[in-house]
Amino acid sequence: MRFCPRLNCVRLVFDTLDGRVARWRHAHSPLGRELDSLADVISFGVAPAVLAFAAGMRGGWDRVVLIYFVGCGVSRLARYNVTAEVLSEGGDKVKDFEGTPIPSSLVLVMVLAVAAWRDRLGAGLYFGSVELGLVMHPIVLMFALSGSLMISKNLRIPKL
Repeated sequence: MRFCPRLNCVRLVFDTLDGRVARWRHAHSPLGRELDSLADVISFGVAPAVLAFAAGMRGGWDRVVLIYFVGCGVSRLARYNVTAEVLSEGGDKVKDFEGTPIPSSLVLVMVLAVAAWRDRLGAGLYFGSVELGLVMHPIVLMFALSGSLMISKNLRIPKL
């Protein structure tokens, strides 16, 4: 199996550019915002979860955590879209994020890329696996942490 972290980096660049170009052209719309969020959920939520599953995180608890991660990404983007106008204080741009932005999942993809590069996929995943009624690979807890940070209301990150 091959990971392509460069592809996610390209997604990040285009994700950054699309909003800036729309604001520069004064051509942003609610539909565009929703489509951007859908693309973000697929690129930075579903894709990392699918990569983790393909990398070997296939235990019962792994699946629960990966579904939780994607759900957190959807919730985070939905909350952002609903509150964006309030957070921007009448301007065109939101000044800070409430919770980590979903593209921060690139860190997870990079960890998976390193694991692939070091041939640590499948049964060789870092930290092995544990039996807790269902199988869980402790490395999947990175996804639980990332999802929890995305939906945190106490974490404010300045938007660049």
